[in-house]
Amino acid sequence: MGAVLGAFTVSQLACCCGSAACSLCCSACPSCKNSTSSRIMYALMLLVFTIICCIMLTPGLQAQLMKVPFCDGNPNGCKDLVGYLAVYRICFIVCLFFVLMALLTVGVKSSKDYRAGIQNGFWGLKYLIVIGGCIGALFIPHGAFGTTWMYFGMIGGFLFILIQLILIIDFAHSWAESWVTKYEETESKGWYCALLSFTFLHYAIAFAAVILFYIFYTQPHACGLHKFFISINMILCIIISIVSILPRVQEAQPKCGLLQSSFVTLYIMYLTWSAMSNQPDCNCKPSFTSGSCNSKSPTFDTQSIISLIIWFGCVLYSTIRTATSSQAAKLGVAQTVLVKDDGSGGSDDGGENGGQKVYDNEEDGVVYTWSLFHAMFSLATLYVMMTLTNWYSPGADLTTLSANEASVWVKIVSAWLCLLIYGWTLIAPILLPDREFS
Repeated sequence: MGAVLGAFTVSQLACCCGSAACSLCCSACPSCKNSTSSRIMYALMLLVFTIICCIMLTPGLQAQLMKVPFCDGNPNGCKDLVGYLAVYRICFIVCLFFVLMALLTVGVKSSKDYRAGIQNGFWGLKYLIVIGGCIGALFIPHGAFGTTWMYFGMIGGFLFILIQLILIIDFAHSWAESWVTKYEETESKGWYCALLSFTFLHYAIAFAAVILFYIFYTQPHACGLHKFFISINMILCIIISIVSILPRVQEAQPKCGLLQSSFVTLYIMYLTWSAMSNQPDCNCKPSFTSGSCNSKSPTFDTQSIISLIIWFGCVLYSTIRTATSSQAAKLGVAQTVLVKDDGSGGSDDGGENGGQKVYDNEEDGVVYTWSLFHAMFSLATLYVMMTLTNWYSPGADLTTLSANEASVWVKIVSAWLCLLIYGWTLIAPILLPDREFS
């Protein structure tokens, strides 16, 4: 349903709420697939509301709101309009939006379905609905909303972590396979050096991180839990790296090697650092992070920012990742070009009249499952909510937002699950030789 704008007339102003907005987001590109442009638009929507949530956690925002006449006369001083409760309420509406979209697109097989317009168009209306819902959600009575929604957030956020781990491992395999294939095809020393360089770089950073962890996050006669985390994760990474180069694994997967393992190792070290940074015990953290241990207001630290960068990287990767060759064969190589111009008839000039080519590559069948895509984005919203609030558990003091044990174990369990999933991708072709893994 992605359209291409031709001559700009007054009658086309309505396109801002229609399918044309989908193609406008890619106007800088020579051409755009309808499925890709729609996913990018949803990713941008999620990013916009994530930024709004970050603004709601900005220190001093509540003090500025007190200067507003409405808040000045409000009994609670509009404190519920900022902070972690504001993040909860905004993410509540955004999550509901994606759940609704998932329900509306269940069973869609191609863009010929009448629900394709809902999926690929009406972007202005969608933003208005979500913004209106967010404004209304700010007035939800305090009650048990925060605690109840927190449990939904924990479950949904953890489910997204599993999806994120799969995406990261898939990226590692895709990256290594791509470079190995290029090296085998060209026998270029450049690709060989690139493989060696990035593998060495990943392991070097991971090794340096382990040393720094022992220096800054442990004490000679204390911080036993941190010592356990660092040691066990380092040992597991060494084991998984050795497994990746075993003869049987190499025979089953010739393109599997140390580049994937080094990338996963680096990610495990990040999760270990992130977990230790959320440790409530300030004595087991370096001085430059211990100041946030007993913080009475939301603060953005380095590990939270990196978590969001990795999160959005995974969202973008899942959004723009092209269909596999098997999907392309199933859907057909031929694609239909849908172009709207000034009424002179169909054209494929791709923008000579100010428009842009948009390939509707879902007429014969959807490239991705729309309902599952929205379900994943709803879980991504919950993950953002829990990450921004540091997996916070509302208690008696609802103004306190500090490091806690929940966030520590979420990160550590995520690291172990990542190693488990990656290890399975290595040995699965050996244990199940009759199945094809790609």
